[in-house]
This record gives sequence, C-alpha cells and structure tokens, in this order.
Amino acid sequence: MAKQFDRIEPAHREMMARQAIFFMGSSAGDSRVNIPPRSTAHFHVLGDLAVAYLDLTGSGSETAAHARAGGRATIMFCTFEGPPQILRLYGRPRIAFRGSPDYRAFVAERYPQGEPAGARQVVTIDLDLVQTSCGYAVPLFEHVGERPVLDRWAEAKGEEGLEAYRREKNMESIDGLPTGLGEA
Repeated sequence: MAKQFDRIEPAHREMMARQAIFFMGSSAGDSRVNIPPRSTAHFHVLGDLAVAYLDLTGSGSETAAHARAGGRATIMFCTFEGPPQILRLYGRPRIAFRGSPDYRAFVAERYPQGEPAGARQVVTIDLDLVQTSCGYAVPLFEHVGERPVLDRWAEAKGEEGLEAYRREKNMESIDGLPTGLGEA
C-alpha cells in the first residue's frame, strides 16, 4: 500500500542514494506529459522539501517549458536490485538556466571540480508530497555502468556548438511552449 509523507525522510534519502536512475515526469495544462530517465550522477537532495538535478543538454527542454507554464513535476525512483520499492516526489519545478546567478551558485557549491560537459540548467523541485509504494511488479535489473555517449557528444560540440544546438532545439517544447532559455 502507498504511504504518504510531508517531507523526505532519512530512509528515503538512503533509498535514493542507492539508485542509478530516476524518472522525471512533467506537464503543464494540455501539454504532453514528458517522462525522461535521468542518471542519479547529477541528482541532489537540497533538504526535506526540495531536490534538484543538473540537467545536461538534450534534444528537448520540456521540463523548462512546463515549469515556465506553471506545471507540475514528479520524480520517481524504483529499486531494480534488492527489496522492491517505489518512491515518488511530487511538486513544482523551477529552472535556473546556465549562466544565471542561481545556476552559478549551484554549480560552484556542488561541482568544485568544474561544470560538467553539456550542462544546460538546474531543475529544482519544491516538494509538496512524498509517497512510497511497494514496487512488487518492478523487474530486477543489474546496473552495468554509465554511458559515456552524451559527455563525448557535448565535448565534441564545444561551447559554441552547444549554444547553437540549444538555440535550435531547446527554445520551446514539442507543444510549442516557450522554455525561457535566453531570456535571463
């Protein structure tokens, strides 16, 4: 049975720390629901009621558009090894675009070795509900490792190439909602 919590508990932090992947769902109004998988390598618990992840450049920027339109977001973790469990974090997303003061502060605090290649924005979710459920139907998988493809792609593009790519592919959602990129 599902259990609801008004904040992230220590057991939830421990469960998230053991995972290699999470799923980020977002939508706004009548837009399509977007649910990309993400590596936990750039996921951060900011406190009992907020989480964030450093979002790398990709083919779309749906979450930014949904945040700008006042949409909602859900992050889902599920265990693929060990005891079954699903953890969902519900809330409102907000975006700190690359170069903004909030983005720079986040990267300086959490990436002292420097900004990862292809970094685009920070997605923060201000939480209003945390929920666990059994996860009995989640299959067992073994994590083999991270794919280096996106890092190599971003490094090969270079800074100017990434900026051009973001202007071409990340200015609006697939539903035509503006992302806010370039407005700061």
